[in-house]
Amino acid sequence: MKEQTSRLAIVKPLLRFFKPYRAQLIAALVLAVINVAATLYAPILTGDAVDLIISKGKVDFEGLKPILMTFAVTIAIVALSQYVMNLCLNKAAYSALRDLRNKAFDNYSRLPLSYIDSHPKGDIISRLIADIEQISDGLIMGFAQLFTGVVTIIGTLIFMLTINVKIALIVVLLTPLSLFAARFIARHTFEYFGEQTSTRGDLTAFVQEMTGNQKILKAFAHEREAEQQFEGLNRKLQVVSVRAIFFSSLVNPSTRFVNGLVYAAVGIFGAVTVLGGGFTVGQLSCFLTYANQYTKPFNEISGVVTELQGALACARRVLELIDETPEPDDSACRVLETVDGRMTAENVSFSYQPDRPLVEDFNIDVKPGQRIAIVGPTGCGKTTFINLLMRFYEVDGGRITVSGVNAAGCTRDSLRGAFGMVLQDTWLRHGTIRDNIAYGRPDATFAEVEAAAKAAHCDRFIRKLEHGYDEVISDEGMLSAGQKQLLCIARVMLALPPMLILDEATSSIDTRTELLIQQTFDEMMQGRTSFIIAHRLSTIRHADCILVMNAGHIAEQGTHEELLRKGGAYAELYNSQFEC
Repeated sequence: MKEQTSRLAIVKPLLRFFKPYRAQLIAALVLAVINVAATLYAPILTGDAVDLIISKGKVDFEGLKPILMTFAVTIAIVALSQYVMNLCLNKAAYSALRDLRNKAFDNYSRLPLSYIDSHPKGDIISRLIADIEQISDGLIMGFAQLFTGVVTIIGTLIFMLTINVKIALIVVLLTPLSLFAARFIARHTFEYFGEQTSTRGDLTAFVQEMTGNQKILKAFAHEREAEQQFEGLNRKLQVVSVRAIFFSSLVNPSTRFVNGLVYAAVGIFGAVTVLGGGFTVGQLSCFLTYANQYTKPFNEISGVVTELQGALACARRVLELIDETPEPDDSACRVLETVDGRMTAENVSFSYQPDRPLVEDFNIDVKPGQRIAIVGPTGCGKTTFINLLMRFYEVDGGRITVSGVNAAGCTRDSLRGAFGMVLQDTWLRHGTIRDNIAYGRPDATFAEVEAAAKAAHCDRFIRKLEHGYDEVISDEGMLSAGQKQLLCIARVMLALPPMLILDEATSSIDTRTELLIQQTFDEMMQGRTSFIIAHRLSTIRHADCILVMNAGHIAEQGTHEELLRKGGAYAELYNSQFEC
């Protein structure tokens, strides 16, 4: 009962995506009725034709002609209705699944960063692509069998009852045995298919992780270990897949065995009836065909149980992604329009895990145009502060204000639009270099893009490429890490937002280019509030204020000279750079 409820909980929300395409589904149902009616009419014509073949050399050819003509028209109707019905079903199914994929991706794009950080990217990719593809295969096959199967069962039952009630009752009483067999086996295969899809997601996540980090893999000679891990996951997928397919494959032979008994019973009782004079040979032939057609939908439906169970298991994973709680809607919040660069943090506290506090009682008052450098040991909360400032994560306590406005009361788009970020981890989309630089300002002219590239000192290497600014690149393309970082810097220089965040923005750039970039940054930061995270302390000597963080707290703050005179944590960090 619990498993039935579980599957019903999957089917109900899934059917919502088919509501806009009811017209195609209704058309498919009407065509299914026409198709089945024509299909069921054919055995009657066959029976009539058999009765006109009296004996050897005694055939009523004149009577056969109209029957054969009608038979040809019937076959044409069956073929045409089947073709159009499949078109309608495919149109409805693929349209609904397109909406499902859009809904899943739309919800994924609005999920908080905490969800994305805590779930393997490969598993999410598997849900959006492989799982929905599995739903597509299962539902299209399932709908086709459902539409024609139900109508065929009802239609053949009516035709059989009009021919001989007793033999029809034999068929009706024996056939449900195949349904009980199919239901019993299918009930036990659902959990196996759930395990199969989950394992496939793990395997996709592992492959995505390994293919994206081949250089590290080879540098540490980790190929053999990776192969062993892959073999382990692959073996597990093989085991759960074989188990799921094995049990689901029992359905078809079980139902066919029952249906064979039904066919044999009809043949025996029908033959006895013919010998008794209550049946013609043609009618027996017609009835045997109906008995076969009556049981055929059960066989076909049982044959797609594997697909349907797999589709439901995949649908559960996709619906879980859709049902994940997105970031709260902030359309009614205030749009941050005028940004003067002032930022304050008042008694801010935050932790990624409730039992492990990270940021506690964090306070800072940044004036417009100030350059704030943030330093400290790894894990002290530098990047966490940036995540809170950009509202990638929400503060647990206290508040952060930008230009006097509580950040929690602003729309995320307007808040994030006030900042320009250059991170240590670069990201470039698949597209031209010009598109990548203009990512934050798609309406920028080529002259503006070129000026930003020159300011970021990447114009020279861009022009050396075969297609220059029209060269198509990607995040995994031919550019070096330093070149990618220069393009990311050019992207921010083109947008020129009122506030800047530079998180190890020159970590992959050579020293000579870094000096040139620093000069450009100095110009760009004039009049703009800037937050600079750096490990190379020589790059932040001219900051207006340096925050030395430790375990989520501000241990020290002041200018470079002030902190050196204190001889505290900053002085220790700074002097450690020159120790042999």
